[in-house]
Amino acid sequence: MDLKLRLQNDIKTAMRGGDKLGLITLRMLSAAIKQREIDERIVLDEAQVLSVVEKLIKQRREAATQYEAGNRPDLAAKELAEIALLQAYLPEPLSEAELDALIEGALAETGAASIKDMGRIMAALKPAIQGRADMAIVSARVKGRLGA
Repeated sequence: MDLKLRLQNDIKTAMRGGDKLGLITLRMLSAAIKQREIDERIVLDEAQVLSVVEKLIKQRREAATQYEAGNRPDLAAKELAEIALLQAYLPEPLSEAELDALIEGALAETGAASIKDMGRIMAALKPAIQGRADMAIVSARVKGRLGA
């Protein structure tokens, strides 16, 4: 099912069910998608919608970290609950073995030998792993593989 259509159906379900946190979070996601569509004057495809979801999850993680550092566990818990709701819109995460296989494939495909080739490797990996793995973790693993 189209992610935007699924999102609209989930908003309706949250409204009917009285799920306040779910409703607020899903409306925030819908607004972020619409804002990007308006800003760029395009209709987002599935990959672009996934990038919006990933961006919001990253923002929530950073906020949760800040709230925990500021001794506000109540607000950190809210951010983590929002992350759980948003992650439902991401595809099935890659296993460690699948991720390693994709990294090895990208290294072989690009002929990368040093850290200078990092951009080419990440560009080759991004379409295959978008929404299925944290890009920061992938980047660290690629750097480790290149010996940086």
